[in-house]
Amino acid sequence: MIAPSILSADFARLADEAAAVAGDPGGDAAGGPSGADWLHVDVMDAHFVPNLTLGLPVVESLRAATDIPLDCHLMISDPDRWAPGYAEAGAHNVTVHVEAAKDPVMLARNLRAAGSLAGLSVKPNTPLEPYVELLREYDTLLVMSVEPGFGGQSFIPEVLDKVRTARRLVDTGHLKLIVEIDGGINADTISQAAEAGVDCFVAGSAVYGAEDPGRAVAALRDTVTRANPHRWNG
Repeated sequence: MIAPSILSADFARLADEAAAVAGDPGGDAAGGPSGADWLHVDVMDAHFVPNLTLGLPVVESLRAATDIPLDCHLMISDPDRWAPGYAEAGAHNVTVHVEAAKDPVMLARNLRAAGSLAGLSVKPNTPLEPYVELLREYDTLLVMSVEPGFGGQSFIPEVLDKVRTARRLVDTGHLKLIVEIDGGINADTISQAAEAGVDCFVAGSAVYGAEDPGRAVAALRDTVTRANPHRWNG
């Protein structure tokens, strides 16, 4: 799964930028998806992270402008209070940070009750092991491969150990979730992430910094398939 991040898009043209990665509704020549699987939306509040981006009103408008499922990554304080509103607005997946959530079990249940998948994110320096049992409550795990807050940062390869741990737990049936990665994903780093076992790849500047964002999505998907053909071709 490829999830272009609109953090790198033109905020004055978000509907057009979403359309640029939508692809062909009928799929590609092989019958697979030709565009983005999810559209990644980075919500930052200038408290949990030192940046301010967009909030619920923009997400509501974007939901009305595209059929691509919205993958909302909330880098905010007090997600227990604010996150369910994004699910109610129609987000497909709402991810909160374990470092910010007060009651992550109840929050996961509230997100699901509001109609979305529940995602949990960990920063690069946050270990995964203390939260393995908690992840039973969640549908997605977002491993940050840069410090959250700003786009365009360099990929931190050490986080792939967490990806490998999560992949092993999913493959052995201990967990049932989508393993997602966000930060510094491009044509050079996506193979490493694919080989480690990532299911969903968030890419910002690698997509929206390209001349043709739609082609960039297709190229990233092809790279993932080549990196681990047995896994991605069933």
